[in-house]
Amino acid sequence: MINRIRDIRQQKGLTLADVAAACQPPTTAQTIGRLETGMRTLSLGWMNRIAAALDVEAELVLRSETREPAMIVAVLTEAGPEAPHARREAMLPSELAADAPWLVLDVEASLGEYRSGDQVWMRQYPPAQAARLLNRDVLVPRPAGRFAFGRLIDCDGERVVLSAPAAGRAQVTVEHPQWLAVAEMLVRKL
Repeated sequence: MINRIRDIRQQKGLTLADVAAACQPPTTAQTIGRLETGMRTLSLGWMNRIAAALDVEAELVLRSETREPAMIVAVLTEAGPEAPHARREAMLPSELAADAPWLVLDVEASLGEYRSGDQVWMRQYPPAQAARLLNRDVLVPRPAGRFAFGRLIDCDGERVVLSAPAAGRAQVTVEHPQWLAVAEMLVRKL
């Protein structure tokens, strides 16, 4: 088995020190580095501590040697595509966040910025956190199994107001929403 600590850490934009500080109990950046490189044995205890610090499922920290993972083969910079500085494994977004399940909005008809065939990957939040989601695209459940989707433009303790994702459509107000799901990632086939 091969550990994927470095790949996960880099894809989340964390330093060795960040991961070390997030471990319970905290450890040193040097220890995390040794575990990443295999200079120190990755025990089950360390695997669970690091997975918790990276906010991923413990089994994601290891990968099989028999199945070849998706690799980052190029990086698009201002100067154009370049080879990555080091060999890195690409992680699926669904693997990188273990804190809450993903909700997915499947786009069947083009509307505003969204095209037919797109998938909008979303995270669910309680209504009390609506203020921090202002100016983001959200999905809100409505009575009778219906939903409202659009840019969150106003909220108070009892209601949320969404602007439609396409011009010419009316704003939607939802009273006492059960939850809000904020768009975090767009998956578009080319």
